[in-house]
Amino acid sequence: MRDFPPEISAFFSAPGQQPGPAPDTRSPAAFLRWVLRQQWQVIALATAVGVLWQLPLTVGPWLFGKAVDHGILAESLSGTLFWASLLLLVTLIGATFGIVMHTLIVRSWLIGLYGTTKMVTRKVAQMGHVLPRRTPTGEVLSVSSSDSDEFGALTEIISRSGSQLVAYLVVAAIVLSTSPMLGILMLVAAPVLVAAALPLLRPLHRRQQLERARNSDLTSMATDIVAGLRILRGIGGERTFGRNYDDQSQLARKAGVSAGIWQAAIEAVGVLFSGVFIVLLVWLGTRQVISGDLTIGQLISFLGYALFMVYPIQTFFELAQKVTRATVSARKAIAIFEQKPPWPDQAESTPLPDHGDLVDELSGFVAREGLLTIVVTGVPEDTAALADRLGRYLPSDTEPVSQVLEEGVKGRAARRALAERIAERARLAALDEELASRTWGVRLGDVDLGAASLDDVRRRILVSDTGSQLFAGSLQDAIDPHGRLTREQAEEAVRVANAEDVYDALPGGWQGVLDERGRGLSGGQRQRVVLARALATEAEILVLVEPTSAVDAHTEARIAERVAEVRRGRTTVISTVSPLWLHHADVVVLMEDGRVTESGRHEDLLRDSAAYRRVVTRAMDAPVEEVAAHEHSPV
Repeated sequence: MRDFPPEISAFFSAPGQQPGPAPDTRSPAAFLRWVLRQQWQVIALATAVGVLWQLPLTVGPWLFGKAVDHGILAESLSGTLFWASLLLLVTLIGATFGIVMHTLIVRSWLIGLYGTTKMVTRKVAQMGHVLPRRTPTGEVLSVSSSDSDEFGALTEIISRSGSQLVAYLVVAAIVLSTSPMLGILMLVAAPVLVAAALPLLRPLHRRQQLERARNSDLTSMATDIVAGLRILRGIGGERTFGRNYDDQSQLARKAGVSAGIWQAAIEAVGVLFSGVFIVLLVWLGTRQVISGDLTIGQLISFLGYALFMVYPIQTFFELAQKVTRATVSARKAIAIFEQKPPWPDQAESTPLPDHGDLVDELSGFVAREGLLTIVVTGVPEDTAALADRLGRYLPSDTEPVSQVLEEGVKGRAARRALAERIAERARLAALDEELASRTWGVRLGDVDLGAASLDDVRRRILVSDTGSQLFAGSLQDAIDPHGRLTREQAEEAVRVANAEDVYDALPGGWQGVLDERGRGLSGGQRQRVVLARALATEAEILVLVEPTSAVDAHTEARIAERVAEVRRGRTTVISTVSPLWLHHADVVVLMEDGRVTESGRHEDLLRDSAAYRRVVTRAMDAPVEEVAAHEHSPV
């Protein structure tokens, strides 16, 4: 029976398949009910098996009391053996179903945990570059890791609580049939004890929410530090960022301690009231033995039941705590899962033409079909924005909104702050939808990219910018993630990107393992592997943003020559100011203030345009001869 990993198809599905049911994001309670419904069969089966697991504790004390009254006190060997045999049988049944129960609750936990992780992964794949515009990265990682574990813990405690509730009612019925007064006491004990802890749950909820917020911020900070570690070392920023991380980790620690204090208080209340309950039950039972209303065997059974009742009561306390923690996690999960892609559903999209120039109306940029066009500008943000428009990506000009509140914010202020953040996120979503649904302003031939399907745009136009990342896995996966290339094609992509040294340095060659984000590689090596991956797609239109900014001049010269050769006849757009690239360009365009002001051959612009010389030479009034000498220096 295949049940792990769970089959999750929400948000995203294979071609030709319909996406599965989306989670209910109307409220945290509705979301948790949806999570439980996804595996109600497992939870129901675990609950039923758990009842049999509890059999020695529910029936065992009653059988033991019978053995005392009808066997030991009656001095009957046959009676003793009979009741002892029944007790042994019940114990074996409980042990057997205990193993099954453990298997089922671990299964439900893992389905809840990894099912959520899969949903986060699919939501990230569905939203793409839009998600970081709305939600902090740390919150996404937190939901995928720690919060998903809370949902798994909830499914486990629901099964265990259900089985212990049945056992609790069975015990109460047995005691009620023997002594009505003690039976009523056992029936009301659990609700009273749980109600006593309820006032503590609200402050626990707030402090756990703050703890999650601190941990999310800490995760985001750690991710940023790891991503920029080499740069930080280069500028001597390790100590500064280390202090910032230390300060944030202390805030997270204090929030965790605060939440732990309230959780310990709830557990202490549970232990205290459980102890009081046991003492009261034994005292009343002893009085009834003295009065002759109970036998010694029945009193022993009652003592066993009193000790047993500690476990259901503690389980109910644990249920209240885990529901509280899961509610906090559900609120964070909803903030991710409720988001929808801004791209409109185009039932009748316009196919992109097989041929044509790529034209950006905002800047006046034109990439002629089949030519290598290089964009030169003194403001890197302008070319990054141009690349986003050419690839139909929303601009990265918004700050994500966290829905986790800071310490000390509660009551009306908390509700108001949360409402403001929800409204801000809704405003960002509306802005994205407005940007994505209007005429895009970039045409391939005579078709605006906004009129074409997003899949068609992604298939025809590939953008590889400075934010492109490497994932953990083999070098083969990094170069050919879809497994489409022959070995010769992959080797050619590596050769053109001059990344042979990466292949040689990795033990195992193509199967050599890269760390997450390519941390084991130098900045230049990582950039060349990313370039090789982009070239390996053989995209019809390829847009490269500063593809060799981290490599030395000799390597850059080889890469420029090889890329120009291998991309000959296909539309290629490159953003760079390096003279080692520029003399390979068919067309060079100069952008100033986001607009194309000049275009032509590199040599002509270098001779005739002072503005172009200023950008390329990075110095005012640099002599043309100096640049020419630099261009033709041996490499």
